[in-house]
Amino acid sequence: MIEHYFTCPYCWETISMLLDNSISKQIYVEDCEVCCNPIQITIQFENTELIAFQADNIEQ
Repeated sequence: MIEHYFTCPYCWETISMLLDNSISKQIYVEDCEVCCNPIQITIQFENTELIAFQADNIEQ
């Protein structure tokens, strides 16, 4: 597990999230800990190193 900081696409607050680096590609929805809006998280690891991270507004 690694801690990753990013900006919420709704409220623009910086939040942190624990990412499981044992799974190479992941897409899931998690609520912002500040504004509670749903964020689609897309991440990719290569040899347990984070190579891609995207946090998207799903209510476009």
